[in-house]
Formats: sequence, structure tokens, C-alpha cells
Amino acid sequence: MVRERSTPAAVPAVPAVPPRPAALTTRRRLLQGAGLLAAALAAPALLRPARADDAAAFDTLEYDWADARRQRPVPVRLYLPRGAEPVPLVVFSHGIGGSRRGYSWLGQHLAAHGVASLHPQHVGSDRQVWFGNVFEIVGRLQDAAREQEALARALDVRFALDTLLAGELAARIDAGRIVAGGHSYGANTTLLVAGARVEREGRVVELRDDRVRAALVISAPPFYGEADARRVLAGVTLPSLHVTATEDVIRVPGYWSGAADRLAVFEATASASKWLAVYAGGSHSMFTDRSGTGGVTLNPQVKAATRELALAFLARVFEGDAAALAAWPQRHAAILARFAEVRA
Repeated sequence: MVRERSTPAAVPAVPAVPPRPAALTTRRRLLQGAGLLAAALAAPALLRPARADDAAAFDTLEYDWADARRQRPVPVRLYLPRGAEPVPLVVFSHGIGGSRRGYSWLGQHLAAHGVASLHPQHVGSDRQVWFGNVFEIVGRLQDAAREQEALARALDVRFALDTLLAGELAARIDAGRIVAGGHSYGANTTLLVAGARVEREGRVVELRDDRVRAALVISAPPFYGEADARRVLAGVTLPSLHVTATEDVIRVPGYWSGAADRLAVFEATASASKWLAVYAGGSHSMFTDRSGTGGVTLNPQVKAATRELALAFLARVFEGDAAALAAWPQRHAAILARFAEVRA
């Protein structure tokens, strides 16, 4: 079943601006209730409601983990709701040049509504690409986008989940309600963890993590060098939510990707139940923590709508409550170019 809630808009080719690096330290910190977002939007009924005056609804924890087997650091930030009951978890993968401290606009909001949000930092494609000789930045971006790093990022997610679920906080996480999410390069990482497969030298590279029950895919680039997207994404059968914009264009030299590529990924994904939200206008980096890209008015509107959409998606997947997701397109019709729903 395919349902369209509005008419698709034309997709202009407008370049996106890479996210600016945020400050980063190497020490572990505990920040209590940092940057809590007021709940201006209603939460799905069975998820924890947030209150504007609830300044200690969650903790922000940072750990400098390292995968000894791969000899690779995997720093993480965890937004953890307070309370004794196990909570759902979103593990969120950043885009190229990002860090564990990015996408706080989403992670904090999820935690304020009773959903833990784990943000691993991918050291081979993180904010370090912005440092060094300015004339070598293109080379650093291209190195970060190489296939070896793409596969390593998926293993970072697996390691982060392994470590969290084996550690002292394991009892706080509901291991039966885990979602993989990511933006841009992180969306590719999410799809690999959710079941996307590529073939190399006659062997299928399988990186699926069976603990993941759904996928939140924001601004997914194509799988570069792969001619058949449906073949790559045939293994992604779990529920998926795809978010993009009509001016969601990637301009990394050698990895240019137009906004139509986001729609192609949605179409190729084999999820029996999947949803697509396309905002009108915007930019690729609008979904980072930057506040102005994509338009100073549109940017916060998109973030607010996407926060609400993510919670509605989780309510639909984990609680069978479809009401918030069904109402969402009408609530945000003024900034939407298209909304599509595919259900078995």
C-alpha cells in the first residue's frame, strides 16, 4: 500500500555547505540535563512526556571507548533518560566531518521523551577532516569517504552497542527496542547495519546487526559505485523512516549527489513498512546542529518537525500507535513537499 499525502516538488540542484566543526575535548564528562529542549510538541501517548520545567530529565554521558581488536577509538556520547525502567535506544551515526557531540537537537529531545540516544564518533571520518592544510581538505574528505572507512563505521556502531549492552548501564536499556539512525554518511552506515549488502570479490559483505529493529535514515547518499540500488538494499526489510529536502544536495568532490538520490534510496529500500518525508527547500547540512543553513526560518521548523516525526515513528514501530504518525503530515503541511507511506 502506497499513500501520498502531497504532490512532490521539483528538485533543484543547490550545493550544500559542510557542517562546521564543533569544539571537542578528550576528557570524560557528565553533564546533567544540558540543553534540555522544552516540549512544545505533543509526545506519542506511551512515550514519556517532557515538561518545560523538567531540567533533569536525562543525563549526558561521554565515554572514550576503544575497540582493542581493531585498534580503533570509538568515543561516544549518550543521552540517557533518568529513571529505573529500561528505555528504547537510538544509536545515531554522524555525517562526514561530525562528532559525538553533533545532532544534539535530536538526541536531547529523544532523551527528554524517554528514549536513550547513543552517538558514536567515527574517527576515520570525523571532525578532524576540517583541520590541517586547507589545500588538502578535498583529499581528506575523499579519504574519509573511502570504502574501508564506510565498513569501519558500521563496525563502530556494533562495537558501541556491544559495549553499552555489556556495561554498567545495560539494565537501563531495552535491548528489544533498538533503532539505528544517521545523517548523510551516517545514513549509509545505518543502512549497512540495517541489512544493506555489497559484493566484493565474489563475497557479500554482511554487516547487519540483528539487534536493530528499525532505521531512521536522514539524507542518505547513494551507495557509490553500485549500479543496482535495489540489490544493495534488498536486505533492509525492517521498518524505515526516510527524511530529506528538495534542496538536499551533497557536493563532496568525487561524491556529488543530487536530492533525487535520497528518493531513489527510499524507493530501493525493501522495508515492508516505510515512510518518506521531503521538506520544501532546505539544504543537506540543515539536519546538523547548524542553525542557519537551509534558511534561518526553515531550519528550526524542520528540526522541530523532525523531532516530532522521529517520536511518532518510534511509537508506531514499538507501540503500534499510528495516531501521531498519521496526523504528522497535516501538522507540517506548510513546510512539506511530499509525504509517502508504504505499508504491507
